[in-house]
Amino acid sequence: MAELQEVSAKEDAVPVTLAFGDGIGPEIMRASLKVLLAAGANISIEPIDIGERAYLAGNTAGIEPRAWDSLRRTKVFYKAPITTPQGGGFKSLNVTVRKSLGLFANVRPCAAYAPFVATKHPAMDVVIVRENEEDLYAGIEHRQTDEVYQCLKLISRPGCEKIVRYAFEYAKTQDRKKVTCFTKDNIMKLTDGLFHKVFDEIAAEYPEIENEHWIVDIGAAKLADTPEVFDVLVMPNLYGDVLSDIAAQIAGSVGLAPSANIGEHCAMFEAIHGSAPRRAGQDVANPSGLLLAGVMMMVHIGQREVAERVHNAWLKAIEDGIHTYDIFKDGISAQKVGTMAFTDAVIARLGEKPTSLQPVSYNTNAKPFVVPQATKRPRAKKVLVGIDVFVHSNGDVEQLATDMQKAANHLYELSMITNRGVKVWPDGLPETFCTDHWRCRYLAKPEKQFNKAMIVELLKNLTSDGVDFIKTEHLFTFDGEAGYSLGQGQ
Repeated sequence: MAELQEVSAKEDAVPVTLAFGDGIGPEIMRASLKVLLAAGANISIEPIDIGERAYLAGNTAGIEPRAWDSLRRTKVFYKAPITTPQGGGFKSLNVTVRKSLGLFANVRPCAAYAPFVATKHPAMDVVIVRENEEDLYAGIEHRQTDEVYQCLKLISRPGCEKIVRYAFEYAKTQDRKKVTCFTKDNIMKLTDGLFHKVFDEIAAEYPEIENEHWIVDIGAAKLADTPEVFDVLVMPNLYGDVLSDIAAQIAGSVGLAPSANIGEHCAMFEAIHGSAPRRAGQDVANPSGLLLAGVMMMVHIGQREVAERVHNAWLKAIEDGIHTYDIFKDGISAQKVGTMAFTDAVIARLGEKPTSLQPVSYNTNAKPFVVPQATKRPRAKKVLVGIDVFVHSNGDVEQLATDMQKAANHLYELSMITNRGVKVWPDGLPETFCTDHWRCRYLAKPEKQFNKAMIVELLKNLTSDGVDFIKTEHLFTFDGEAGYSLGQGQ
């Protein structure tokens, strides 16, 4: 296309890997590129093929192998939305790219543009910093019995340290006043508990920035009702994914929201919305989310003057009521336009600033902060104290307990059985509903020491007795603290 030839002709251009995507992707990417180039973006494009075509060509992650070479070389990825084909066997391209390239921080600004874009929260200006690599998005799932499936929630200290420190460094450089953490550590005391603990530790290093913690359910309710009380939010992967979409929508429209994915070696910039194939080829799609992601990219590569020109021109077009169908509202909007007409309206306003909305200013002397790294910590003293054996059984819990007790010896004993996390033996309640999936916990007896030889013996005994064990989890203490959920009565 002509735009790519124009980009490639510039001298000393910053190389950028670019994907046109699927659905409305090619349209809004062309629109975004047209604005960026008109504003003076000095970039050299390396196009790659991703998405539906790559999936159907046999690449299960939706990205062609040679694309990785381009991403390693440019270290900047500007990506339009893609379509993942229906059916099994296809991996999420976003998750693959984020995890493969170490893009641990997902930054999603969600601002209101009242009164020019309808919203119930005209003062909203929130940035959600979402952990991007772990949590339930590790994608480790198993079917364990006829009735029960599991998904592993993995939270690491290095992952927590990097994302929390990123949030505080972002707040510091962007002159933000407060960082708020959302977790569910009243229930998930070890995983979300670690995230909260690390947040408190790192917050103490930034006394000039206010900090607070909310349990995610009431925090989400507060975000939906009174978002103006928040500034920068940091949270684990799943909560951040869900709440950033909600925040974008209540600010005005998901179609306006950009996203940056930041790592030590690479960065990816994209809109947060999908490929909307039903709207493809109709010249109606709103390019704003991808264009504003392009603004974030310009800041990232040091072309702040371009970012400022584009962002202010976009604000002026919004302020003038030049709106695509998704945000058009009678009595507020002045003109309903299509994709390219909106693009041309933004270009026509390059060099102008809004008069009602707050103009943006990107400090051309500012230097981006160093992407945080985790602190090396000494290994804890780890002591094996027991084992949880998960069993597939359709029988009675008392019979199961008898069978499981037979496998123990004088050094360790069966201490409890749970079903879906509820203790059902000993002293279980008859009203508790049970599935065919049981957790049977063995602990060393007082003054005895558990060891791996005991585990081998235990599993051998259970095998001989015909017990269908499906999984085990070793129980450790770390520097004397239990590294496992204690459960009821423990």
